[in-house]
Amino acid sequence: MSKDKKPRKYRDNLKLRSEESRLVRKIVMLIIVAVILILVVGGISGYMYIKSALQPVNPDSEEKVKVEIPMGSSTSDIASILEENGIIKDGRVFRFYIKFNNESNFQAGNYTFSPSMEIDEIITSLKKGKVMQEPLLRITIPEGQTIKEMAKIYSKKLSFSKKDFLNKVNDRDYIESLIDRYPAVLTKDILNPDIRTPLEGYLYAATYNFYTKSPSVESVVERMLEKTVTVVTPYLNEISEQDLTVHEAMTMASLVQKEASSVKQRKKIAGVFYNRLDKGMPLQTDPTVLYALGGHKEKVLYKDLKIESPYNTYHVDTLPVGPISNFAESSLKATVNPEKSDFLYFLHDDKGNIHYAETLKKHRQNKKKYIN
Repeated sequence: MSKDKKPRKYRDNLKLRSEESRLVRKIVMLIIVAVILILVVGGISGYMYIKSALQPVNPDSEEKVKVEIPMGSSTSDIASILEENGIIKDGRVFRFYIKFNNESNFQAGNYTFSPSMEIDEIITSLKKGKVMQEPLLRITIPEGQTIKEMAKIYSKKLSFSKKDFLNKVNDRDYIESLIDRYPAVLTKDILNPDIRTPLEGYLYAATYNFYTKSPSVESVVERMLEKTVTVVTPYLNEISEQDLTVHEAMTMASLVQKEASSVKQRKKIAGVFYNRLDKGMPLQTDPTVLYALGGHKEKVLYKDLKIESPYNTYHVDTLPVGPISNFAESSLKATVNPEKSDFLYFLHDDKGNIHYAETLKKHRQNKKKYIN
């Protein structure tokens, strides 16, 4: 055996051990990363589940459910009874919530609850022994309303003022917290400094039941946002297929809402808007002018069209910077599924009919025939 065989064998063994050590370190690192990922994903999933479990079972339900809480019922018993009757989503989460908030002294009795009730309303009722047979307040927010108009409606029936409502929906810190809580519909797009009111278009038009006399602005806003999430989420894939962001889809839906009153009209109007955008033409829709002006007018004048605003679609050749009102689901449906045509122009007559044209010449003829 030559003299250098032993040193060579030693060097080979040393190299092999070094490679094995590196492999072990890699395996250990991969295991650590995997464990961290499992913990992070598990934590996020757990948070989302708990958050969902604390929301009303069905915010739109008007069903009345009679529930009996027997004498001597523990919080576990009450949670089970409420879950079995469809008043809460998860009894375990309910028990954790009342323990975390140090709630107690629930009253036995016969109650009438609703799946639309928030968890704090249920707890308040159980503590006071109050039977919730009918909502204390029922407020309808019509379609096509701006936030200012909503604030006026709420201020007439609830304990906060129009100013209180507007201050809250324009509070940047509050808006950022909502973006974190409702990422399915709210994005950083609404923080664009050119946007007049960040939540414009995002507070869904519906009838809302309230089971407390003085709901806070936050509870009202968040109830409306939850409804928006419920309505918009099923259309997220179609929004993406139209190559739109959620913000763009909400904006388009608000324009369609303002320009058309029937489902058929909305699909056709949406198609016209897309045709104009595809050709680089401004949308030139009067409701955006009125929104840019900040008020209502019976008739839009020629001088009004010249207002320089990111909302004025006579001034910009894209969608406006944000929605100009809330909208009906049919307007969103038209936005993601417009009627295809070659029309580039339309106008309304005084009977509520809409007349379409493929060319400017034909549009002018329609204007002369139906307007002048």
